[in-house]
Amino acid sequence: QVQLEESGGALVQAGGSLRLSCKTSERATSRYAMAWFRQAPGKEREFVAGTDWSGQSTNYADSLRGRFTISRDNAKNTVYLQMNSLKPEDTAAYYCAADTQRTYLISVFQPDTWGQGTQVTVSS
Repeated sequence: QVQLEESGGALVQAGGSLRLSCKTSERATSRYAMAWFRQAPGKEREFVAGTDWSGQSTNYADSLRGRFTISRDNAKNTVYLQMNSLKPEDTAAYYCAADTQRTYLISVFQPDTWGQGTQVTVSS
């Protein structure tokens, strides 16, 4: 069973930046499509960004495109989410997810493995 562990969440002021990391438990994860989701208090979990196995194909929630960047380093079994120009509405728990059935992205990411999440709080 693949395990995912997020890190990098913090309290940051509006306009600041953070980089989240998702460390995976095994090298096989380099074959999987990976994504980040987030869930704000009282709201449903929403897709943030996804990447194929290679990192060359990515997609984003329309509202976040241009501020957030997903990347991966398969040699380190790690997926990243770079978040810039953070806003108070970006406050949420951020979750790493894997689609272990696919190496490529599809129109609606279908996660079957989740991390425990890391909290991002953006103060105004």
